Amino acid sequence: MKLFLVQHGEAVPKDMDPDRPLSDKGRADIGQLGHVLRAADAVPARVIHSGKTRAGQTAQALAALAAPDVAIEASSGLDPKDPADAASAVLAAEDRDTMVVSHMPFVARLASLLLTGKETRLTLAFEPGSCACLEREGGGWVLRWFLPTPLLEATSRPL
Repeated sequence: MKLFLVQHGEAVPKDMDPDRPLSDKGRADIGQLGHVLRAADAVPARVIHSGKTRAGQTAQALAALAAPDVAIEASSGLDPKDPADAASAVLAAEDRDTMVVSHMPFVARLASLLLTGKETRLTLAFEPGSCACLEREGGGWVLRWFLPTPLLEATSRPL
């Protein structure tokens, strides 16, 4: 099973809009990520998000580009300050490739828990629009790849 961990795209400031939808840059970054995922044939069978506007918009945009036939689900336990152990337990029982769209520090803590066994041993530097692909192997998880936003932005610039 592959797990795609995504930090939502850049959102507008809270004082501009309390719901914090994606900014123009956030939509562009997520569009670029979606194209890269589709080109890499990284197609999840399940897409879940925290239910917050920015995470839902990110999940919808990515699914539209990389997994258009997949239903998108809002799920509890994926908010920024939620503990990662509950999500880890749910993912342990999952056998379908899954994309989780959430927030910092949750995505970093979940990645750390899955990769090292400890939420506090941060392993990946997520930022808005970043994506990590983990794969379950032999009872544990391994990192297959990580796409930080600056690398995605660099791929969209002409040489």
